[in-house]
Amino acid sequence: LGQFPITQNVTVVEGGTANMTCRVDYNDNTSLQWSNPAQQTLFFGDKKALRDHRIELVRATSQELTIRISDVSLSDEGQYTCSLFTMPVKTTKAFLTVLGVPARPEITGFTKPAKERDVITLTCTTSGSKPAAHIRWFRNDKEVHGKEVNATGKSFTVRSSLKFEVDKQDDGVAYTCSVEHVSLSNPYLTTEVLEVHYAPQLEIRHSMIIPQEGQYFKLECVSNGNPIPEPVLWFKDGGELPDIERMIVEGRELTITTLNKTDNGTYRCEASNHLGTSSAEYTLFVYGGSITRFVETFPPSFPRVTFAKPSTSHNPNALGQHGPDHALIGGVVAVVVFITLCLIIVLGRYLARHKGTYLTHEAKGAEDAPDADTAIINAEGNHVHAEEKKEYFI
Repeated sequence: LGQFPITQNVTVVEGGTANMTCRVDYNDNTSLQWSNPAQQTLFFGDKKALRDHRIELVRATSQELTIRISDVSLSDEGQYTCSLFTMPVKTTKAFLTVLGVPARPEITGFTKPAKERDVITLTCTTSGSKPAAHIRWFRNDKEVHGKEVNATGKSFTVRSSLKFEVDKQDDGVAYTCSVEHVSLSNPYLTTEVLEVHYAPQLEIRHSMIIPQEGQYFKLECVSNGNPIPEPVLWFKDGGELPDIERMIVEGRELTITTLNKTDNGTYRCEASNHLGTSSAEYTLFVYGGSITRFVETFPPSFPRVTFAKPSTSHNPNALGQHGPDHALIGGVVAVVVFITLCLIIVLGRYLARHKGTYLTHEAKGAEDAPDADTAIINAEGNHVHAEEKKEYFI
């Protein structure tokens, strides 16, 4: 009659179950048959021909033959044939695709802990994928690009490497390998958190901006290093602390209970780990117990500068190394210099504007005249011709 069996290609994940269906629109009791890629008959009608416990009959009628293959393996992949035994025999092919599920990835190449400036290579490996899986790398949440290598075969072993030089910024960073594959609804993830050892770095923070006599003063040695540098040692002017009764060391903190002028000097904290030693310094200057309030008033065109007595309360957030009184004094000196220059300029312009030119017009030729009368007569301007001033008396 010219009709051919109707089949469909099937895709199944390794270990899953595949249903292979063959049907015809009409049939006059002619048998249907399924054969595997090796052309071995699996079922002829409802009769099982191959002994394989994984293959079983689902439905067998004159118009349909459906079989089920359980626990599908990669070796089951290939072209299956449905045959309709008419004269001549008519056949249709159906391809069974088996997806190899990748194994969960493993990250190798990192030995804890790493040292700063070490060059390490992280390698992510996953095997058993078909087609080949795709590997992506993430540093925390940001993607970074590695070098991927596929090993071919019936299934694929995929490797991707990430090579870089570590520094202290990598300490505690999570490197994640993500495996993506068509057989997975969600990627497989594996994460390695780096531990990086590095030499310490120190910084001294202090509790107030203007240390004054009689006040309570605290210095804190803030350290940054892995392993944590221990212990913290304190020194003053290159030697040991001179007054251990007033200078109390607790962990990373140095507290001076009552400041006085003898506490002036350079304080240094020092700490180390197996990678190195670091230190930091702070120069302390203790001011007198009272800073008077000074107010200087300038003309309206100039700003007012005020010295205010600072609060004696502690300011634990103050981090400046030098007291602001230096800045205030510098500012006042600058203002005074500015005002002085302005006054000089104004005075100079005033004098220049009112300056007169006084010249003595001596009679020319006076030096050659024999006497004073002759000199006056010979003088330029000739007073003889000058208009006479007349006086009238009434």
